[in-house]
Amino acid sequence: MKKVLIIAYFPPLPLPSPRIRGLAKYLPEFGWEPIILAASLPQKSDTQFRVIETPYRDVLSFWKRLFRLNPDEDLRERIKKRFSIASKKSLIDFVLTFGGEIVNYPDGYRGWKPFAIKAGDELLQTEDVQAVISSSAPITCHLIARELKIKHKIPWVADFRDLWTQNHNYRYGPIRKLFDKRLELKTISEADALVTVSQPWADKLSTFHKGKTAYAITNGFDPEIVNIPPTNLTGKFTITYTGTIHFEKQNPTKLFLALRELISEGIVDPHEVEVRLYGSETRRLAEEVEQYEPSDIIKQYGRVPVQVAREKQRESQLLLILDWDDPQEKGVYPGKIFEYLAARRPMLATGGLDDNVVEQLLIETKTGVHAPTVGDTKNRLEELYREYKAEGKIAFQGNEAEINKYSHREMARKFSDVLGQLVQE
Repeated sequence: MKKVLIIAYFPPLPLPSPRIRGLAKYLPEFGWEPIILAASLPQKSDTQFRVIETPYRDVLSFWKRLFRLNPDEDLRERIKKRFSIASKKSLIDFVLTFGGEIVNYPDGYRGWKPFAIKAGDELLQTEDVQAVISSSAPITCHLIARELKIKHKIPWVADFRDLWTQNHNYRYGPIRKLFDKRLELKTISEADALVTVSQPWADKLSTFHKGKTAYAITNGFDPEIVNIPPTNLTGKFTITYTGTIHFEKQNPTKLFLALRELISEGIVDPHEVEVRLYGSETRRLAEEVEQYEPSDIIKQYGRVPVQVAREKQRESQLLLILDWDDPQEKGVYPGKIFEYLAARRPMLATGGLDDNVVEQLLIETKTGVHAPTVGDTKNRLEELYREYKAEGKIAFQGNEAEINKYSHREMARKFSDVLGQLVQE
Protein backbone atom coordinates (compact mmCIF):
# COMPACT_ATOMS: atom_id res chain seq x y z
CA MET A 1 0.00 0.00 0.00
CA LYS A 2 1.37 3.41 -0.97
CA LYS A 3 1.76 6.05 1.75
CA VAL A 4 0.52 9.65 1.60
CA LEU A 5 1.34 12.39 4.09
CA ILE A 6 -1.67 14.61 4.90
CA ILE A 7 -0.79 18.03 6.35
CA ALA A 8 -4.07 19.35 7.66
CA TYR A 9 -4.06 19.51 11.41
CA PHE A 10 -4.11 22.45 13.78
CA PRO A 11 -5.08 22.72 17.45
CA PRO A 12 -7.34 22.55 19.34
CA LEU A 13 -9.43 20.16 17.22
CA PRO A 14 -8.49 16.47 16.94
CA LEU A 15 -8.91 16.76 13.16
CA PRO A 16 -9.69 19.98 11.30
CA SER A 17 -12.70 18.93 9.25
CA PRO A 18 -14.97 16.04 8.28
CA ARG A 19 -13.26 16.22 4.87
CA ILE A 20 -9.91 15.21 6.33
CA ARG A 21 -11.39 12.57 8.59
CA GLY A 22 -13.31 11.05 5.67
CA LEU A 23 -10.26 11.19 3.42
CA ALA A 24 -8.08 9.40 5.97
CA LYS A 25 -10.77 6.84 6.70
CA TYR A 26 -11.46 5.74 3.11
CA LEU A 27 -8.18 6.26 1.24
CA PRO A 28 -6.94 2.80 2.31
CA GLU A 29 -9.76 1.24 0.26
CA PHE A 30 -8.01 2.67 -2.80
CA GLY A 31 -4.47 1.61 -1.95
CA TRP A 32 -3.25 4.63 0.05
CA GLU A 33 -2.17 4.59 3.69
CA PRO A 34 -2.68 8.09 5.19
CA ILE A 35 -0.26 9.59 7.71
CA ILE A 36 -1.58 12.77 9.31
CA LEU A 37 0.92 15.42 10.38
CA ALA A 38 -0.51 17.14 13.46
CA ALA A 39 0.38 19.49 16.26
CA SER A 40 0.27 17.98 19.74
CA LEU A 41 -3.29 16.97 20.49
CA PRO A 42 -4.83 18.65 23.55
CA GLN A 43 -6.21 15.27 24.51
CA LYS A 44 -5.55 11.73 23.41
CA SER A 45 -7.17 11.17 20.04
CA ASP A 46 -9.53 8.25 19.63
CA THR A 47 -8.86 8.19 15.91
CA GLN A 48 -7.78 4.98 14.23
CA PHE A 49 -5.48 6.92 11.91
CA ARG A 50 -1.74 7.20 12.19
CA VAL A 51 -0.95 10.68 13.48
CA ILE A 52 2.50 12.24 13.85
CA GLU A 53 2.25 14.86 16.59
CA THR A 54 4.64 17.81 16.78
CA PRO A 55 5.15 20.70 19.23
CA TYR A 56 3.27 23.91 18.51
CA ARG A 57 4.26 27.48 19.38
CA ASP A 58 1.61 30.16 19.79
CA VAL A 59 3.09 33.25 18.13
CA LEU A 60 1.05 35.46 20.48
CA SER A 61 2.24 33.73 23.65
CA PHE A 62 4.74 36.53 24.44
CA TRP A 63 2.03 39.19 24.37
CA LYS A 64 -0.31 37.07 26.44
CA ARG A 65 2.39 36.67 29.08
CA LEU A 66 3.16 40.41 28.92
CA PHE A 67 -0.46 41.31 29.67
CA ARG A 68 -0.84 38.38 32.08
CA LEU A 69 -3.68 36.90 30.07
CA ASN A 70 -5.06 33.40 29.97
CA PRO A 71 -3.20 31.70 27.06
CA ASP A 72 -6.42 29.98 25.98
CA GLU A 73 -8.40 33.22 25.63
CA ASP A 74 -8.65 35.54 22.63
CA LEU A 75 -5.93 38.19 22.93
CA ARG A 76 -7.86 41.03 21.30
CA GLU A 77 -10.97 40.61 23.45
CA ARG A 78 -8.98 40.24 26.68
CA ILE A 79 -6.99 43.43 26.03
CA LYS A 80 -10.16 45.36 25.19
CA LYS A 81 -11.78 44.12 28.38
CA ARG A 82 -8.67 45.08 30.37
CA PHE A 83 -9.03 48.68 29.13
CA SER A 84 -12.88 48.64 29.14
CA ILE A 85 -13.19 49.23 25.39
CA ALA A 86 -16.41 48.14 23.73
CA SER A 87 -16.26 49.90 20.36
CA LYS A 88 -15.08 48.01 17.29
CA LYS A 89 -13.77 51.27 15.77
CA SER A 90 -11.54 52.44 18.61
CA LEU A 91 -7.87 53.29 18.07
CA ILE A 92 -6.71 50.33 20.14
CA ASP A 93 -8.98 48.03 18.13
CA PHE A 94 -7.34 49.32 14.94
CA VAL A 95 -3.86 48.84 16.45
CA LEU A 96 -4.72 45.32 17.60
CA THR A 97 -6.11 44.42 14.17
CA PHE A 98 -3.12 45.85 12.30
CA GLY A 99 -0.62 44.42 14.76
CA GLY A 100 -2.29 41.02 14.66
CA GLU A 101 -2.09 40.93 10.86
CA ILE A 102 1.65 41.59 11.04
CA VAL A 103 2.46 39.23 13.92
CA ASN A 104 0.28 36.46 12.52
CA TYR A 105 1.27 36.81 8.86
CA PRO A 106 0.32 34.82 6.86
CA ASP A 107 -1.96 33.29 9.53
CA GLY A 108 -2.15 32.58 13.23
CA TYR A 109 -0.76 29.05 12.85
CA ARG A 110 2.68 29.96 11.49
CA GLY A 111 4.19 28.97 14.85
CA TRP A 112 3.57 25.35 13.85
CA LYS A 113 5.57 25.56 10.63
CA PRO A 114 9.16 24.83 11.83
CA PHE A 115 8.06 21.87 13.94
CA ALA A 116 5.93 20.41 11.15
CA ILE A 117 8.68 20.79 8.56
CA LYS A 118 11.16 19.03 10.86
CA ALA A 119 8.76 16.14 11.52
CA GLY A 120 7.78 15.87 7.86
CA ASP A 121 11.42 15.90 6.80
CA GLU A 122 12.27 13.07 9.20
CA LEU A 123 9.34 11.01 7.95
CA LEU A 124 10.19 11.45 4.29
CA GLN A 125 13.82 10.49 4.95
CA THR A 126 12.94 7.29 6.80
CA GLU A 127 9.82 5.99 5.04
CA ASP A 128 8.72 5.48 1.46
CA VAL A 129 6.03 8.16 1.27
CA GLN A 130 4.93 8.70 -2.31
CA ALA A 131 2.82 11.87 -2.13
CA VAL A 132 1.80 14.79 0.06
CA ILE A 133 -1.62 16.42 0.48
CA SER A 134 -1.88 19.78 2.26
CA SER A 135 -5.33 21.11 3.10
CA SER A 136 -6.23 24.64 4.13
CA ALA A 137 -7.30 26.45 6.19
CA PRO A 138 -4.87 27.23 7.77
CA ILE A 139 -2.73 28.21 4.80
CA THR A 140 0.38 27.42 6.84
CA CYS A 141 -0.29 23.81 5.77
CA HIS A 142 0.60 24.77 2.19
CA LEU A 143 3.77 26.59 3.28
CA ILE A 144 4.89 23.42 5.08
CA ALA A 145 4.11 21.26 2.05
CA ARG A 146 6.03 23.59 -0.27
CA GLU A 147 9.22 23.23 1.78
CA LEU A 148 8.90 19.45 1.81
CA LYS A 149 8.14 19.38 -1.91
CA ILE A 150 11.24 21.40 -2.79
CA LYS A 151 13.57 19.31 -0.63
CA HIS A 152 12.23 15.84 -1.40
CA LYS A 153 10.83 16.30 -4.96
CA ILE A 154 7.64 14.52 -3.92
CA PRO A 155 4.28 14.92 -5.70
CA TRP A 156 2.17 17.50 -3.87
CA VAL A 157 -1.59 18.10 -3.98
CA ALA A 158 -2.75 21.43 -2.51
CA ASP A 159 -6.34 21.09 -1.28
CA PHE A 160 -8.38 24.24 -0.61
CA ARG A 161 -11.34 23.60 1.67
CA ASP A 162 -11.53 27.40 1.58
CA LEU A 163 -9.86 29.54 -1.06
CA TRP A 164 -6.96 31.81 -0.11
CA THR A 165 -6.96 35.25 -1.79
CA GLN A 166 -9.86 34.27 -4.05
CA ASN A 167 -12.05 33.63 -1.01
CA HIS A 168 -15.49 35.25 -1.06
CA ASN A 169 -14.97 35.98 2.65
CA TYR A 170 -11.47 37.44 2.35
CA ARG A 171 -11.32 39.74 5.38
CA TYR A 172 -8.21 41.88 4.91
CA GLY A 173 -7.64 45.15 3.08
CA PRO A 174 -6.20 45.74 -0.42
CA ILE A 175 -2.57 46.19 0.72
CA ARG A 176 -2.60 42.95 2.67
CA LYS A 177 -4.25 41.24 -0.28
CA LEU A 178 -1.39 42.26 -2.59
CA PHE A 179 1.11 40.59 -0.26
CA ASP A 180 -1.12 37.54 0.10
CA LYS A 181 -1.50 37.17 -3.66
CA ARG A 182 2.27 37.24 -4.14
CA LEU A 183 2.72 34.64 -1.39
CA GLU A 184 -0.04 32.43 -2.77
CA LEU A 185 1.42 32.47 -6.28
CA LYS A 186 4.92 31.75 -4.97
CA THR A 187 3.75 28.96 -2.66
CA ILE A 188 1.38 27.17 -5.01
CA SER A 189 3.77 27.42 -7.97
CA GLU A 190 5.44 24.27 -6.57
CA ALA A 191 2.19 22.27 -6.29
CA ASP A 192 1.59 19.49 -8.82
CA ALA A 193 -2.21 19.62 -8.62
CA LEU A 194 -4.86 21.78 -6.98
CA VAL A 195 -8.11 20.54 -5.47
CA THR A 196 -11.07 22.43 -4.07
CA VAL A 197 -14.66 21.73 -3.06
CA SER A 198 -16.72 22.98 -6.02
CA GLN A 199 -16.37 23.55 -9.76
CA PRO A 200 -16.78 27.37 -9.57
CA TRP A 201 -13.93 27.47 -7.06
CA ALA A 202 -11.81 25.17 -9.22
CA ASP A 203 -12.35 27.59 -12.09
CA LYS A 204 -11.18 30.46 -9.87
CA LEU A 205 -8.03 28.56 -8.95
CA SER A 206 -7.26 27.68 -12.57
CA THR A 207 -7.67 31.30 -13.59
CA PHE A 208 -5.45 32.64 -10.82
CA HIS A 209 -2.80 29.90 -11.00
CA LYS A 210 -2.35 29.79 -14.74
CA GLY A 211 -1.06 26.47 -16.04
CA LYS A 212 -2.17 24.55 -12.96
CA THR A 213 -4.77 21.80 -13.09
CA ALA A 214 -7.52 22.31 -10.50
CA TYR A 215 -9.93 19.49 -9.63
CA ALA A 216 -13.35 19.90 -8.02
CA ILE A 217 -13.84 17.24 -5.32
CA THR A 218 -16.80 18.05 -3.10
CA ASN A 219 -17.07 17.43 0.60
CA GLY A 220 -19.36 14.59 1.62
CA PHE A 221 -20.93 12.39 4.26
CA ASP A 222 -19.72 9.25 5.96
CA PRO A 223 -21.66 6.31 4.44
CA GLU A 224 -21.50 4.54 7.80
CA ILE A 225 -23.91 7.05 9.39
CA VAL A 226 -26.68 6.91 6.78
CA ASN A 227 -30.24 6.82 8.13
CA ILE A 228 -30.91 3.14 7.27
CA PRO A 229 -33.33 1.82 8.37
CA PRO A 230 -35.11 5.19 8.56
CA THR A 231 -36.00 6.70 11.94
CA ASN A 232 -39.67 7.26 12.80
CA LEU A 233 -40.79 10.75 11.82
CA THR A 234 -42.29 13.41 14.08
CA GLY A 235 -46.05 13.81 14.12
CA LYS A 236 -45.82 17.54 13.45
CA PHE A 237 -44.72 19.27 10.25
CA THR A 238 -41.21 19.79 11.61
CA ILE A 239 -38.60 21.89 9.83
CA THR A 240 -35.15 21.38 11.37
CA TYR A 241 -31.90 23.31 11.08
CA THR A 242 -28.70 22.20 12.81
CA GLY A 243 -25.59 24.36 12.99
CA THR A 244 -24.42 27.96 13.13
CA ILE A 245 -26.24 30.73 11.25
CA HIS A 246 -23.92 33.32 9.66
CA PHE A 247 -26.25 36.30 9.42
CA GLU A 248 -23.99 38.27 7.11
CA LYS A 249 -24.52 35.61 4.41
CA GLN A 250 -27.45 33.44 5.54
CA ASN A 251 -30.97 34.76 6.00
CA PRO A 252 -33.51 32.65 7.94
CA THR A 253 -36.20 35.34 7.69
CA LYS A 254 -37.25 34.16 4.23
CA LEU A 255 -38.61 31.02 5.88
CA PHE A 256 -40.19 32.98 8.74
CA LEU A 257 -41.95 35.38 6.37
CA ALA A 258 -43.23 32.58 4.15
CA LEU A 259 -44.62 30.68 7.14
CA ARG A 260 -46.31 33.78 8.56
CA GLU A 261 -48.09 34.42 5.26
CA LEU A 262 -49.22 30.80 4.94
CA ILE A 263 -50.56 30.82 8.50
CA SER A 264 -52.31 34.18 8.12
CA GLU A 265 -53.98 32.93 4.92
CA GLY A 266 -55.24 29.83 6.74
CA ILE A 267 -53.26 27.44 4.57
CA VAL A 268 -51.04 26.17 7.39
CA ASP A 269 -52.28 25.29 10.88
CA PRO A 270 -49.77 26.78 13.38
CA HIS A 271 -50.54 24.00 15.86
CA GLU A 272 -49.15 21.45 13.39
CA VAL A 273 -45.88 23.24 12.61
CA GLU A 274 -42.58 23.56 14.45
CA VAL A 275 -39.33 25.11 13.24
CA ARG A 276 -36.46 23.66 15.30
CA LEU A 277 -33.10 25.45 15.41
CA TYR A 278 -30.17 23.55 16.93
CA GLY A 279 -26.91 25.42 17.37
CA SER A 280 -25.46 28.33 19.31
CA GLU A 281 -28.30 30.45 20.72
CA THR A 282 -27.95 34.11 19.78
CA ARG A 283 -29.82 37.22 20.81
CA ARG A 284 -30.00 38.35 17.19
CA LEU A 285 -31.79 35.18 16.15
CA ALA A 286 -34.16 35.51 19.10
CA GLU A 287 -34.97 39.08 18.05
CA GLU A 288 -35.63 37.94 14.48
CA VAL A 289 -37.94 35.17 15.68
CA GLU A 290 -39.95 37.54 17.91
CA GLN A 291 -40.97 39.58 14.87
CA TYR A 292 -42.87 36.72 13.28
CA GLU A 293 -46.21 35.70 14.75
CA PRO A 294 -46.88 33.14 15.94
CA SER A 295 -43.26 33.17 17.11
CA ASP A 296 -43.75 30.20 19.43
CA ILE A 297 -43.61 27.79 16.48
CA ILE A 298 -39.94 28.78 15.98
CA LYS A 299 -37.75 27.43 18.77
CA GLN A 300 -34.04 27.63 19.57
CA TYR A 301 -32.79 24.51 21.32
CA GLY A 302 -29.14 25.52 21.65
CA ARG A 303 -26.10 23.35 21.03
CA VAL A 304 -26.53 19.60 21.28
CA PRO A 305 -24.13 16.65 20.85
CA VAL A 306 -23.50 15.51 17.28
CA GLN A 307 -25.45 12.29 17.76
CA VAL A 308 -28.49 14.19 19.04
CA ALA A 309 -28.30 16.55 16.06
CA ARG A 310 -28.28 13.56 13.71
CA GLU A 311 -31.33 12.07 15.43
CA LYS A 312 -33.22 15.35 15.07
CA GLN A 313 -32.31 15.49 11.38
CA ARG A 314 -33.48 11.93 10.77
CA GLU A 315 -36.86 12.33 12.46
CA SER A 316 -37.68 15.67 10.83
CA GLN A 317 -40.23 16.03 8.06
CA LEU A 318 -38.08 18.66 6.37
CA LEU A 319 -34.48 19.86 6.71
CA LEU A 320 -33.63 23.52 6.25
CA ILE A 321 -30.63 24.76 4.24
CA LEU A 322 -29.81 28.46 4.49
CA ASP A 323 -28.08 29.08 1.18
CA TRP A 324 -25.47 31.83 0.93
CA ASP A 325 -26.85 35.19 -0.19
CA ASP A 326 -23.77 36.43 -2.05
CA PRO A 327 -24.30 37.82 -5.56
CA GLN A 328 -20.66 37.06 -6.43
CA GLU A 329 -20.56 33.48 -5.21
CA LYS A 330 -22.20 30.40 -6.72
CA GLY A 331 -19.64 27.90 -5.47
CA VAL A 332 -20.49 27.62 -1.76
CA TYR A 333 -21.93 24.39 -0.41
CA PRO A 334 -23.25 24.95 3.14
CA GLY A 335 -21.55 22.23 5.18
CA LYS A 336 -24.85 20.94 6.53
CA ILE A 337 -26.05 19.85 3.12
CA PHE A 338 -23.80 16.76 3.23
CA GLU A 339 -24.92 15.81 6.74
CA TYR A 340 -28.49 16.11 5.51
CA LEU A 341 -27.75 13.75 2.62
CA ALA A 342 -26.84 11.10 5.20
CA ALA A 343 -30.09 11.80 7.09
CA ARG A 344 -32.07 10.83 3.97
CA ARG A 345 -34.74 13.47 4.55
CA PRO A 346 -36.08 16.08 2.07
CA MET A 347 -34.42 19.49 2.09
CA LEU A 348 -35.68 23.02 1.58
CA ALA A 349 -32.93 25.46 0.61
CA THR A 350 -33.88 29.12 1.00
CA GLY A 351 -31.87 32.07 -0.28
CA GLY A 352 -28.90 31.93 -2.58
CA LEU A 353 -28.73 32.34 -6.35
CA ASP A 354 -30.41 30.54 -9.21
CA ASP A 355 -28.34 27.77 -10.80
CA ASN A 356 -25.76 27.60 -8.03
CA VAL A 357 -24.08 24.45 -6.71
CA VAL A 358 -26.76 23.90 -4.04
CA GLU A 359 -29.59 23.91 -6.57
CA GLN A 360 -27.62 21.62 -8.89
CA LEU A 361 -27.00 19.11 -6.07
CA LEU A 362 -30.66 19.06 -5.03
CA ILE A 363 -31.79 18.50 -8.62
CA GLU A 364 -29.24 15.78 -9.34
CA THR A 365 -29.92 13.86 -6.12
CA LYS A 366 -33.67 14.57 -6.00
CA THR A 367 -33.26 15.35 -2.28
CA GLY A 368 -35.02 18.70 -2.07
CA VAL A 369 -36.06 22.00 -3.57
CA HIS A 370 -34.35 25.36 -3.93
CA ALA A 371 -36.30 28.53 -3.09
CA PRO A 372 -34.20 31.71 -3.49
CA THR A 373 -36.96 34.22 -2.67
CA VAL A 374 -39.70 34.56 -0.07
CA GLY A 375 -42.28 33.86 -2.76
CA ASP A 376 -40.46 30.72 -3.87
CA THR A 377 -40.18 29.57 -0.27
CA LYS A 378 -43.88 30.14 0.32
CA ASN A 379 -44.86 28.14 -2.77
CA ARG A 380 -42.58 25.24 -1.94
CA LEU A 381 -43.75 25.15 1.68
CA GLU A 382 -47.38 25.08 0.63
CA GLU A 383 -46.74 22.12 -1.69
CA LEU A 384 -44.86 20.23 1.02
CA TYR A 385 -47.43 20.99 3.70
CA ARG A 386 -50.27 19.76 1.48
CA GLU A 387 -48.35 16.51 0.95
CA TYR A 388 -47.87 16.23 4.71
CA LYS A 389 -51.62 16.71 5.30
CA ALA A 390 -52.59 14.20 2.63
CA GLU A 391 -50.04 11.47 3.44
CA GLY A 392 -49.12 12.13 7.07
CA LYS A 393 -45.50 12.68 6.11
CA ILE A 394 -43.21 14.08 3.44
CA ALA A 395 -41.74 11.24 1.40
CA PHE A 396 -38.03 11.04 0.73
CA GLN A 397 -37.49 10.41 -2.97
CA GLY A 398 -33.74 10.79 -3.29
CA ASN A 399 -31.75 9.07 -6.03
CA GLU A 400 -29.41 6.75 -4.11
CA ALA A 401 -26.87 6.41 -6.91
CA GLU A 402 -26.52 10.19 -7.23
CA ILE A 403 -26.49 10.74 -3.46
CA ASN A 404 -23.63 8.28 -3.02
CA LYS A 405 -21.50 10.36 -5.36
CA TYR A 406 -21.21 12.74 -2.38
CA SER A 407 -19.97 10.15 0.11
CA HIS A 408 -16.57 10.25 1.79
CA ARG A 409 -15.77 7.01 0.01
CA GLU A 410 -16.33 8.63 -3.38
CA MET A 411 -14.37 11.70 -2.25
CA ALA A 412 -11.42 9.47 -1.29
CA ARG A 413 -11.63 7.62 -4.61
CA LYS A 414 -11.32 10.89 -6.51
CA PHE A 415 -8.33 11.95 -4.42
CA SER A 416 -6.73 8.57 -5.06
CA ASP A 417 -7.20 9.10 -8.82
CA VAL A 418 -5.36 12.43 -8.61
CA LEU A 419 -2.60 10.91 -6.48
CA GLY A 420 -2.24 7.92 -8.77
CA GLN A 421 -1.91 10.12 -11.83
CA LEU A 422 0.80 12.25 -10.21
CA VAL A 423 2.80 9.28 -8.96
CA GLN A 424 2.59 7.61 -12.37
CA GLU A 425 3.83 10.78 -14.05
